[in-house]
Amino acid sequence: MATVAGVAVDTGHWIGGERVPAGGGATFTDVSPIDERPIAEIARGGAAEAEAAVAAAHRAFPSWSRTSREERARILHAVADGVEKRIEELAQVETADNGALIRSHRRGVMPRVAHNFRFFADWLLNLGHDDFETRGHTNHVSWDPAGVCALITPWNAPLMLATWKIAPALAAGNTVVLKPAEWTPLTASLLADIAAEAGLPDGVFNVVQGYGAEVGGPLTAHPDVRRISFTGSVPTARTIAAAAAPNLTPLSLELGGKSPLIVFADADLDLAVDLAVEQYDNAGQVCLAATRLLVESSIAEEFTRRFLEKAGRLTQGDPRDEATDIGPQIHRRHLERVDGFVRRAKDAGARALIGGGPNEDLGGLYYRPTLFADAPEGAEILTEEVFGPVLTLQTFDTEEQAVAMANGTRFGLAATLATGDRERARRVTERLVAGTVWVNCFFVRDLKAPFGGARQSGVGREGGDWSFDFYCDLKNTVTAPWAR
Repeated sequence: MATVAGVAVDTGHWIGGERVPAGGGATFTDVSPIDERPIAEIARGGAAEAEAAVAAAHRAFPSWSRTSREERARILHAVADGVEKRIEELAQVETADNGALIRSHRRGVMPRVAHNFRFFADWLLNLGHDDFETRGHTNHVSWDPAGVCALITPWNAPLMLATWKIAPALAAGNTVVLKPAEWTPLTASLLADIAAEAGLPDGVFNVVQGYGAEVGGPLTAHPDVRRISFTGSVPTARTIAAAAAPNLTPLSLELGGKSPLIVFADADLDLAVDLAVEQYDNAGQVCLAATRLLVESSIAEEFTRRFLEKAGRLTQGDPRDEATDIGPQIHRRHLERVDGFVRRAKDAGARALIGGGPNEDLGGLYYRPTLFADAPEGAEILTEEVFGPVLTLQTFDTEEQAVAMANGTRFGLAATLATGDRERARRVTERLVAGTVWVNCFFVRDLKAPFGGARQSGVGREGGDWSFDFYCDLKNTVTAPWAR
């Protein structure tokens, strides 16, 4: 047990409705990015814990899968109620654990956690397809629960992104083993308590903590796991896919991005600048961030002036302060990775218009918001995901050139477009390679919409019916006409 931000958090695994301590006393240290101080010792799982969690979920599956839709929805609403009662505690713990802004956790992230459960509970009750006829035979489509789902989630929005997977998996009648990121395990543990208090049966939801190779590997290779959903990096996705391949376990992979923000000369320039500066949200640790600013040449100078002015007003500091706009990077290793990208970009000839290194005034894991210009074509900083507060500025002269530049990476997660021309917006969005395109807006996400990436930004889609299509085995029952 640890006390984090005044909140008691059990640091054991949650398996079969019970707290399971570290096997053999094995633990790992959870460090807060705010000040790099240890905040908890976490039970460190391995193959034994993965096996126990899958076994517990496997035992719980028959009963939970046969539970009525109405009862499953009722329990998921009760989980949402429990989240809403503890929004402040969850916000405080997650801010301590991952360094994201307390104001964001209070106002947006934790309310969205509760909404995830409510949305998929309600969607379940309306899930269906009209029967249809084939030569007098009746076709009936049903969504059958698949079984045990292994969910592996990232550290940048730990609870929100976990429940984006947990809620539809449970609503569909599956049981879940969650492996949270080792840098941010705490709110997953709190969710286990909330789910138990809400009446979720033992074994339906399980949490195993630890490192990917030690517990994630055995989990994703387990023959009793029927679905794997992962959000994270491309290299880790390849490892997971290789582990799942012998069992042909279906995968949903939401991976990295190198998304563009395309600003045409006919755009509302104030809006475009606001959208661009918004890409520093969560210290740049957002997979959807439009880190490549592509600006029409005729307005590039004015856009840059306004951008630098607005970005210069951002406040970097302690994320527990409501006045802070940008907090720290998640971990020392990650800050060094971000700084490596920046140093190599400078060596390649890119010019930092702002930032370009750690914030020496704050020390620790705080990295200055950075904007690069003059990066040579094909440079690493233009093609690879940094996942930090680092943007690049490029210019274009024609619509054709803008689209080619936007599509010029191996990723295709998202794209943002600023234009005042409705017809141009239609033309350009049709040609962009991206799972999500925003026009004159950013980060507007409806759970009804399909979400995922093209190219190496992912495999599959989740959201609305797409989530249930993934977490279920779809069955079509064809019935001949009955004799009268």
